[in-house]
Formats: sequence, structure tokens, C-alpha cells
Amino acid sequence: MINDNERLLQQFFSEAANQQIEDNGFTERVMQRLPVATQHAWLSRFSKLWTIFCVSVFAVLFVVFHGWELLVVQFEVMLRTMATQSFSINLMMLFSVVFGLLLVGTGEVISSELARK
Repeated sequence: MINDNERLLQQFFSEAANQQIEDNGFTERVMQRLPVATQHAWLSRFSKLWTIFCVSVFAVLFVVFHGWELLVVQFEVMLRTMATQSFSINLMMLFSVVFGLLLVGTGEVISSELARK
């Protein structure tokens, strides 16, 4: 019974999908007269600029706080304490990573909202 219903629905919708409704070019004329999404273009540029800004701020903070030294120290601490399974957390390093992720994440949220429109 269910298979018969599914088969009938498939047949109905396949026939309906093949139908074309003649509109004498109305759809094309409407599409050509739609305004260009200038606000969308502005938001897209803003999203790209925000991402560049976030990456730049993160890079500057990485250099100002000598991030490479912090990474080397954290890696060394991790290797030396692996046997005892106790890890040391540098709060400044944690803050800079979270800050960078939040800034870039904000840009990604803006970008995904733009993609919906």
C-alpha cells in the first residue's frame, strides 16, 4: 500500500516537474529589472575588511607579546611534563588565542549571514 502511494506520488511529481509554463519572457524581464544588491556588496567588502583587520590585530599582538617565545616555552613545558601528565597553562597565551578566535569568528558569522541573503 505504501509503495503504491509512493509510486503514484513519484509519477505525479515527475509529470509536474516536466511541465513548462509559458510566461512570454515575463520572468526574464523581472529578473533584469531587479536592483543590484549594493548593500550586499558593501557588507561583503566589510566582511573581508573585518577579517583582514582581525588577522592583522592578531599578528600584531603575536609580535608585541613575543608569541613565538611563548609557543616555544609552552611546547617545551608540554614535552617535559608529558610523563607526569600535568600541563601548565599560560594565561596570556590562552587569552591571545581566544581573542584571535573571537575576532575571526565574528567575521565568519558576518560572512555566513551575508551568504543567506
